[in-house]
Amino acid sequence: MDEPAGEDKSVQHPNDPLHGVTLEMMLNSLVDCLGWDEMGRRINIGCFTYHPSISSSLKLLRKTPWAREKVEQLYLQCCRD
Repeated sequence: MDEPAGEDKSVQHPNDPLHGVTLEMMLNSLVDCLGWDEMGRRINIGCFTYHPSISSSLKLLRKTPWAREKVEQLYLQCCRD
């Protein structure tokens, strides 16, 4: 069944703060807020500490559930602060 036009999709998932936030959006926000160096200190993974880039980070995080979970937690923490 199609949704009515203009309906706010966040209403469907009011308890999920990550609903509608892509992994790329999270990474860009974290890089803007913290920078790669601080991200690498908080989450010790090579894609943050050795030649960091959004594309290399996305590749790793899409294949590594534990690392993606840490990024999601860090994103939520930074959003609250």
